[in-house]
Amino acid sequence: MLDSDLAAIYGYETKNFNRQVKNNYEKFEDEDFIFQLTRDETGDLSRCKNFTLNVKPKRGSNIKYLPYVFTEQGIYMLMTVLKGTLATQQSKTPGCRYEMA
Repeated sequence: MLDSDLAAIYGYETKNFNRQVKNNYEKFEDEDFIFQLTRDETGDLSRCKNFTLNVKPKRGSNIKYLPYVFTEQGIYMLMTVLKGTLATQQSKTPGCRYEMA
């Protein structure tokens, strides 16, 4: 899952979400947990018709950074790192499971 999607699920702005991950990067340093998309992959993502970006480029309407992608193991590791009411609630939800596309 993309960092922006997970940030929304856990109640963070993407910038603050990524800051939490970077502050605990030793838990994510293996590609089994997290990896960053390349420029080509990011460009393909922003042109995908299922992805919602503004047609007319405006400030903040396109992907400005290379997004991080979390594997299923990385999502579980997030539960040990993220703080906040919504993040705690999400991690305690019985049967809460995220499917990787």
